[in-house]
Formats: sequence, structure tokens, C-alpha cells
Amino acid sequence: MSSTTVTTVFAVEGMSCGHCERTVSAGLAALPGVTDVLADARAGRVTITGEADEDEVRAAVDRAGFTFAGRI
Repeated sequence: MSSTTVTTVFAVEGMSCGHCERTVSAGLAALPGVTDVLADARAGRVTITGEADEDEVRAAVDRAGFTFAGRI
């Protein structure tokens, strides 16, 4: 039996430094089904590995104080 890894990239506005990346990553990593998060402030995006509900991602980004700008 093989498993498929799902990777989704979302645009996040307002991240400007490593602290911002860690803040967003921590909030997203706590979501059910998320196995890995890579936030890139320079590119303004977050890459999530695992099953992530887009509404939950949006809410977590909002809670972290940043702006969810959709799927890339």
C-alpha cells in the first residue's frame, strides 16, 4: 500500500522576518493533519505538507496576526 503526501502552498501577507515565519509555522503545525510547515517571509508563502483544511489554515494565519491571501 502506498501513501500520497499532499503539499499545498498558500500566500500569506505581512511576514517580514524569521520571527514571523516561526509564528505562522507554529500556528499551522498545530492543525490536525499537518505534518510539516515551511514559511518563507521573503516569498510571502507557506508550504504545508499533510491534509490541511483551507478554512482552518485561513483561521490559523489570521490568529497569528497575518493575512491569508489564498492558495498559490
